[in-house]
Amino acid sequence: MNIIYIIVFSLMAIGSVLTFIRFVKGPRSADRAVALDTLSIILTSAMVLLALIFDRYIYIDVALIYAVLGFVGIIVIARFIEKAL
Repeated sequence: MNIIYIIVFSLMAIGSVLTFIRFVKGPRSADRAVALDTLSIILTSAMVLLALIFDRYIYIDVALIYAVLGFVGIIVIARFIEKAL
């Protein structure tokens, strides 16, 4: 089971790097907002996976709070972009 965790974290790291490149390089602000949302989702899933690995389920509560705050943040950014255009 240990090799599965390594593979999953490696894929998440690759996804994070590619998403961060899109965040920095994105030609429009909408691309940057989507990349920021994707990074938030990857971080939330990493917290849930760490809760599974360390057998500490308080991390799941933290991940849920972070997911809700990330969702609200993306809604605020989307409203700002909508009014700016």
